[in-house]
Amino acid sequence: MYTLNCKGRLLAVDKPLVMGIMNTTPDSFYAGSRYAEADVLKQAERMINDGAAILDIGGQSTRPGSERISIEEELKRVTGSIRAIHQRFPEIILSIDTFQSRVAAEAVAAGASIVNDVSAGSIDDAMIPTVASLQVPYVLMHLKGTLETLKQEAMYENLVREVLDFFIQQVSLCRKAGIKDIILDPGFGFGKNTPQNLMLLKNLSVLDMLACPILVGLSRKTTIWKTLGITPDEALNGTTVLNTISLLNGAHILRVHDVKEAMETIKLWQAYRQA
Repeated sequence: MYTLNCKGRLLAVDKPLVMGIMNTTPDSFYAGSRYAEADVLKQAERMINDGAAILDIGGQSTRPGSERISIEEELKRVTGSIRAIHQRFPEIILSIDTFQSRVAAEAVAAGASIVNDVSAGSIDDAMIPTVASLQVPYVLMHLKGTLETLKQEAMYENLVREVLDFFIQQVSLCRKAGIKDIILDPGFGFGKNTPQNLMLLKNLSVLDMLACPILVGLSRKTTIWKTLGITPDEALNGTTVLNTISLLNGAHILRVHDVKEAMETIKLWQAYRQA
């Protein structure tokens, strides 16, 4: 069991949780996750009713080839939505999906209480000290190279060992900076090809030695739809399969586009465990 201190509110991770993806971007890889600000309250309510424990709001797409936007544009995309959701649904934990420290700080001021950084502090040197000063949980994601060079970086001598070593180093840096609650995201699809993603998934439990919750984000990703010869729109069933494997291998948080189906997956996994 883990406990995350989200700005004074304790989030118990005593069973798998679902993080719902809400992208206020026009170019995320899955069109079903793109929400205009006018729609965010309706979508937030649906995800909350479906069982999401966390809503993850992002304004910068990180899909391959996506356009890097200015900090001002990112703030414009996320802060209004975070403030509106926090005011309407104060009980829900909100996460800001960003690699910019200024966006993280202003999002937390608007109502977010987790920072989810795909770069684990490698893009903005101020991110780790900023999160430490904010005293909120920090999602560290494994990223080799940069967002611009992801396809070229899928080369490893020993993938599992390199991911583990990366987390050992970054967790140590975060602890020294004063960050108390850390969540690990292996970074499926980020600088990893399909066989590598599946190998990492198979060995997910090695991350247990770091004593941090493990977040898995495989929802509708390329590994699923390219393997099956379908599109992201058709990848819900495949997502459920890989989410099930994730739970069996030790995942604590499922980051998904489809909250209801992920909650059903968790309920069946719990029933299986208790049988």
